[in-house]
Amino acid sequence: MKTTMTHGLRALKSISALAVAAALAVPMAAQAITLKASHQFPGGKGDARDEMVQIIAREVAAANVDLEIKVFPGSSLVKAVEQWKAMLSGQIDMTSFPLDYASGSHPQFGATLMPGLVKNHDHARRINDSAFMKDIKGIIESGGVKVLADAWLAGAFGAKDKCIKSPADVEGMKIRSAGATFAEMWRGAGASIVSIPSSEVYNALQQGVAQGTDTSSGSFVSFRLYEQIKCLTEPGANALWFMYEPVLISKRSWDKLNDAQKKALTAASAKAQAYFEAESKKLDAKMVETFKKNNVQVVSLSEAEAEAWRAVAQKTSYKSFGEKVPGGKELIEKALSVK
Repeated sequence: MKTTMTHGLRALKSISALAVAAALAVPMAAQAITLKASHQFPGGKGDARDEMVQIIAREVAAANVDLEIKVFPGSSLVKAVEQWKAMLSGQIDMTSFPLDYASGSHPQFGATLMPGLVKNHDHARRINDSAFMKDIKGIIESGGVKVLADAWLAGAFGAKDKCIKSPADVEGMKIRSAGATFAEMWRGAGASIVSIPSSEVYNALQQGVAQGTDTSSGSFVSFRLYEQIKCLTEPGANALWFMYEPVLISKRSWDKLNDAQKKALTAASAKAQAYFEAESKKLDAKMVETFKKNNVQVVSLSEAEAEAWRAVAQKTSYKSFGEKVPGGKELIEKALSVK
């Protein structure tokens, strides 16, 4: 009897050991991951940059890969200019971000908001596949960040009291500039610079801190600048203002994802990029329509006027960038070589 019980206990122990071993051999279920996506643009108001991020969040959720993206629009989590560093510190995972805002960390990014470098929307798409953008994306990755979706926005000029057409029009004017390269051009034409993000332009114009501004077509509408501007210079056929505002993810956050999550996020980002490419031209038309409805005068630059501005940029923005930024001259040359 005793022998039988001993054998029984040994058998139970063996079964228990096998059960434990089997349990250890089965991999644990993938842990659900939540990513925080931050941006400065108004949420839920039709801003195409917010919609890009919302598309990514919806598509990833629908893929059912234990990945959730929480979107924080309107600088509600992180201030506009701090989002690059916030990705690196782990405060946020993703952002829709004007890359030039990080030119303090990587001065080469200033080339993605350079007067007259990108001529129109079709040209911007060709630039995405160029050696110029390959270099820019290499710097982004070396900085610890990955591009999920490309986005180029056209932009405009606007002023409270007059139209901006020739360089002489801005002499003595206080202008908010979206970045250092445009600031160089404005200064070269005799303006003084107000350095604030696009989310603060409305108040600056209202309070007289700024008398004019350059910013993207989307921001002119979503920040209701038609309430402060008397004359708008639209991109038209001779655009000077284009800005690269990609959707980014920190490499640290990307590396936490499993293969299925990476695949879902990549597919979602491709959909968001396709959406934005279709919307980008509409942003200019919507801006013009909105400003005219609000009794704002809308003008365009002639070819001669655009060339006058490029002449100022050549002596200021291009020259300074080529002299001060490592590889800056080569970057400008690579961008200008894209026909």
